Amino acid sequence: MTETEQQTPQPTAPASASSPGPILVLGATGKTGRHVVARLRAAGHAVRAASRTSPTRFDWTDRATWAPALAGVRAIYLVVPAEPEPIADFVAQAEAAGVRRFVVLSGRGVESYGHSFEPGMAEAEQVVRDAQVDWTVIRPNNFAQNFDEDLFHAPLLAGRLALPTGDAPEPFVDVRDIADVAAALLTEEGHTHRVYELTGPRALSFGDAVAEIAAASGRPLRFEHVTEERYVSELLADGVPEEAARPLARVFVFLAEGHNAAPTSAVRDVLGREPRDFSEYVKERAEAGAWTP
Repeated sequence: MTETEQQTPQPTAPASASSPGPILVLGATGKTGRHVVARLRAAGHAVRAASRTSPTRFDWTDRATWAPALAGVRAIYLVVPAEPEPIADFVAQAEAAGVRRFVVLSGRGVESYGHSFEPGMAEAEQVVRDAQVDWTVIRPNNFAQNFDEDLFHAPLLAGRLALPTGDAPEPFVDVRDIADVAAALLTEEGHTHRVYELTGPRALSFGDAVAEIAAASGRPLRFEHVTEERYVSELLADGVPEEAARPLARVFVFLAEGHNAAPTSAVRDVLGREPRDFSEYVKERAEAGAWTP
């Protein structure tokens, strides 16, 4: 059997968002995906958690993993790869398999920077809009958890976070709020064909954010604004490939221009409550020793 034959599903009856089939969560071990899985399961929904290391294996580069992940699925939390190439084929295969609801994790500002910075997210938004499915897009600001789980953590442990963001404010959003919103969109009605820009309740500069972390952790942390070129140079010195370093730097320059500075009401609109404040996140993680070397 050829690869093409392996990846082509047999047509099935369309699944509605309220049907008993499972909800497929891609990136299920990732920063938002693992929280989405937990929220859905806690609410009693059947969940198929999929990633390269999950029992349900899913790999964007291995199309033989697509059909088993999609079988019988009613809705998808779509976390896409950086490269757009496989996205249209996957969405078409999911639609043919009977999936009728997609919640797409995108990024705030993608409508402006689009294929220049985040081609996978831009492609996913367009593909689901063109498909005959119920879709909702969530576009969060920078995650609060970037400071203790990802990009900003190692520099903070070393005492200095340097970015080309200047004093531009950023309404950092807690990934737990993103997960709560995604779970609601996957299981509730009334959100079809809508885009939600998810933010925290207030905007603060990266320098202010680092100052809050320093105060809560009791460490002498500092933020330094650097030029785009210097930031790229520092990333390259840390072993980041240039093809990744330059788009990342451009994202921060985009933020420095203030495009994503204003908080929105989207979390409250979906959940009926205020989003978590950055200070709440900092207090919790500092008490857990997140910034203690």
